[in-house]
Amino acid sequence: MSQPDRPHIQLYQLYTHLDSQNTEAMAGKPVLYYFNGRGRMEAIRWLLAVAEVEFDEVLLTTREQYDKLLSDGALMFQQVPMVEIDGMQLIQTKAILHYIAQKYNLHGKDPKERVMINMYAEGAMDVMEMIMVLPFITDVKAKLDNIQTKAKERYLPVYEKALSGHIYLVGGELSLADVQLFECTLMLEEKFTGILAEFPNVKSFQGRMTQIPAVSRFLQPGSKRKPQPDDVYVKTVMGVLYPKGL
Repeated sequence: MSQPDRPHIQLYQLYTHLDSQNTEAMAGKPVLYYFNGRGRMEAIRWLLAVAEVEFDEVLLTTREQYDKLLSDGALMFQQVPMVEIDGMQLIQTKAILHYIAQKYNLHGKDPKERVMINMYAEGAMDVMEMIMVLPFITDVKAKLDNIQTKAKERYLPVYEKALSGHIYLVGGELSLADVQLFECTLMLEEKFTGILAEFPNVKSFQGRMTQIPAVSRFLQPGSKRKPQPDDVYVKTVMGVLYPKGL
C-alpha cells in the first residue's frame, strides 16, 4: 500500500488541529501558528515561557497549510504569526504580546507603567527586527555594521540608564519589557561578541534574568526556543509565503 506524501500528512494534521480549536480554547492551552524558526513568533514564545504557560505549535511547512488558514478566515490580515488563545485567533505580534502580558500580569500596574513598558519593549523589538531580516538579504555585512552602531549608540544606552540601580525596567517588577530586552541582548551577543562590555548594567540584568527558573528552562536544549535561522528556514518561509517568487 502506498504511503501518503508528507505535504498531505501535514495538511491533514492542520485540518485536525483547526477542527479541535474549540477544545483547545476550552483547555486554555495556546496554539501558535508559525514556521519552525524564530521570526516574529519567538518573542511570543519567550513571553509565554516566562509566564510559565504551556503552548502547542503548528509549524507551517507547505503553502497548502497556509491556504487552509486563509480559507478558514483564521488570519485577519492574511499573515502570521497567529495565536489561538481564549477562544480567539490573534494576529499582529504586538497585539498578541500585549494581550499575553496583560493576562499574566506582565504589563504593569497602571497606564503610566504600561506605556513605559511598551516603549522599552518596542525599542528592543526595533533591534530584533533588524536582526530578523538578515537571513533574507544579500548585503549582510553593511546591515550588521548598521545594527551594531544603532545598538551601541541609540538603544543600549537607554537601557543602561534605566537599569541603573534597578532590577527591572519598570515598576520594580518583571514585565514584557524585561523579557524582550533579555531576548534582544541574546540576539545581539550572537552577532557581536562582547557588545555588552560597555553596558555593565545591561549585562548584569541579563545575568539576573538567567536566574529566573522559567527563563533558565527555556534556555535549555529541548525547549521550544528556536535556533538561529538557517537556509532551511529561509527556504520554507519563502516557499510558503511566496510560492511563485517575489
